[in-house]
Amino acid sequence: LLNILGFLDHPTSGQYFLNQTPTSHFSSRRLAKLRSQKIGIIFQEYNLIPTLTVLENVALPLIYAGVSHTKAIIKASETLKNFDLQTKEYYYPYQLSGGQKQRVAIARALAMDPKVMLFDEPTSALDPELVGEVLTVMQNLAQAGMTMVVVTHEVGFAREVADHVVFMDRGTVVEEGTPEQVIISPQSPRTREFFSKVL
Repeated sequence: LLNILGFLDHPTSGQYFLNQTPTSHFSSRRLAKLRSQKIGIIFQEYNLIPTLTVLENVALPLIYAGVSHTKAIIKASETLKNFDLQTKEYYYPYQLSGGQKQRVAIARALAMDPKVMLFDEPTSALDPELVGEVLTVMQNLAQAGMTMVVVTHEVGFAREVADHVVFMDRGTVVEEGTPEQVIISPQSPRTREFFSKVL
C-alpha cells in the first residue's frame, strides 16, 4: 500500500486519485517528480549511502532536485539541527546508532519539504531502547501538522498520535475509524483478536 501511495508501484486493480484525478492519467515522469518533491518515504532500512557523511546524505536529494550545492548543504545542516544531529554532520553511517540512522533518514526526507510522509515500520530494525527517540521525532511531526501514513505495530504510538486507524490483515482492510473505535473498541472479531494479544 505504501509503495502505491508513494508511486513506487502501480495498483493492479482499483483507482488511486490525487486531487480528484486518477494517477493512471499521470505520466511516469510526472509521478517521479511528485514522488521526489511531494512525498517523503521512510523505509525499514535506513538506505543511507555508506561512503557519504550524514550531511552529504541529507543534501544529496536536494542537489538531484536542482538545488545548488551551497544551498543544499545549508538546508541539510539546518534540518539536521532540528533533529539534534548537528554534531554528527561529518560522521559516516557506520558511526551512528540505529536510532540516529533512522533520524538521519527522516531528516533527509524532510529536507525536501514534502507534503506527506510515508513510514514503513520505522522502528522495526531498532533496539528497544532506541525506539523512543524515533517515535518522539514522529510525534513532533504529527503535532506540527505533517500528514503521515504510518505502518506500525507500535499500538501505543498509533493510539496516541493517529487521527485515523486502518487495521489490515492479508492485504485487506478489516476495520477503520478513530483510534478509540479501532484500538479500544474494535467491532471485527479479527481486530479484537489482534489487539487482545498486543495490548
